[in-house]
Amino acid sequence: MIKHLLFYIIIFNAIIGCKSDKDSHTFFGGKIINPKTNHVILYAMDKVIDTLFLDNNNRFLGRFKNISEGLYYFVHGIENQYIYLEPKDSLMLRLNTWDFDESLVFAGKGAERNNILIDCFLEDEKDNKVFYKLNHLEPREFKEKTDSILFLKDITYKEYITEHPDETSGFNTVLNVALTYPIYARIERYPIVHLKYSNKKDFHDLDETFFKHRKVVNINKDSLMYYPPYTQYVRNYLYNSTYSLGHKPMANEYSSDFTKDLLNTIDTKISSKKSKNAFLKQTVIGHFYRKSSCDVNKDAFNTYFELSTSDEDKNHVRLLLTDNKAVHKGKKINNFQVYDFNERKQSIHKIIKNKNSFLFFWNPEYVSPMYISSRMNYLSKKFPDIQFIQIKIDGNSKNRIHKLDIKNQFYIDATSEANNFLTSKMPRSIIIDKKGIVQNGYASISSRKIYNQLKELISE
Repeated sequence: MIKHLLFYIIIFNAIIGCKSDKDSHTFFGGKIINPKTNHVILYAMDKVIDTLFLDNNNRFLGRFKNISEGLYYFVHGIENQYIYLEPKDSLMLRLNTWDFDESLVFAGKGAERNNILIDCFLEDEKDNKVFYKLNHLEPREFKEKTDSILFLKDITYKEYITEHPDETSGFNTVLNVALTYPIYARIERYPIVHLKYSNKKDFHDLDETFFKHRKVVNINKDSLMYYPPYTQYVRNYLYNSTYSLGHKPMANEYSSDFTKDLLNTIDTKISSKKSKNAFLKQTVIGHFYRKSSCDVNKDAFNTYFELSTSDEDKNHVRLLLTDNKAVHKGKKINNFQVYDFNERKQSIHKIIKNKNSFLFFWNPEYVSPMYISSRMNYLSKKFPDIQFIQIKIDGNSKNRIHKLDIKNQFYIDATSEANNFLTSKMPRSIIIDKKGIVQNGYASISSRKIYNQLKELISE
């Protein structure tokens, strides 16, 4: 009761202050407990709508005119969450960053639809544990269980739209996606995950009834391209469809033939130009990083350049390939300058002298500080004889990653010679031995192959 009362106080203050505008504007605001930054950023798709600053009471309020109905998401610190806004909403939130998603609740006009979306999100996280066990089951039993889960999701959906007859068809579509697509995604993922648990060497033969959901899904909605339940389903479907062409299971990296077939599957299955270009780029870059090496599948990249219609995307990928050629295995890394967090300039040759080193260049546009801290802490504990260095691309003295040793954190600005091999601004890992010789010019912290590569470094 107290929690809801706080919401209505916020709403009351917001609307009274803008009473003459309330009929023509949409409001989004709320209160952040234990804030991580002094602002909240609101996005539509990949575009920033507004940056909303917290006041002295850690409250914020945005007022928007002529806002379009649809999915948006807000970012605070390193966390984000999706919301559904309609014109003339007065949506207020309350959250505690110590328990971000679990503490998030909404009030005001538009609250009910957003509270059920949060419930769907939290329920999906619980389903992860359920499916860990279900993936061990044989196909018939797995399908029986998933059909039961989908039956319950359908009840939830029908109850909500019956009790809320004024909801738009746009929101009803999003709610259906939030409830069912995560289950559909796990069904598409089942063939490859089941192999890992069953120790089988090849996929089950699954008939069309196993994937009967495909008759009702729509994989060509640009408006949902950034919505995780939708995107994850489409991605799993595309991979599963490509495996069905006759490819054998692959664990550590994808073959050039698989990547080419996946790119062609995307081209065939996705009709939306924007979504198609996005999936093509994500695939060719993701498979390159999965290799965790400077080796390039030229045929796969050539297929990408043939299929993509985005000049901007293709130019970005070309920069990645150019960066790849700028650091060579077996040669000493060229010296460059970095800054520590006392703003002192240092030579990379001095930092890595006589030490097995792992240099990780990062950019928050592509990898989150939370993920970096998790991976770096894990790898540094597993390989204590290796020096793990984190270097922020286009950084400054405020860009340190918390939960990581500040002595191993640096940044470069636009004048650093390191920019010669970072023109794409994408993350890059370089493995260097005690003599300063590059052992791997394009390793990847997310690849399974990184463990053996680091073992080889300390065994030399």
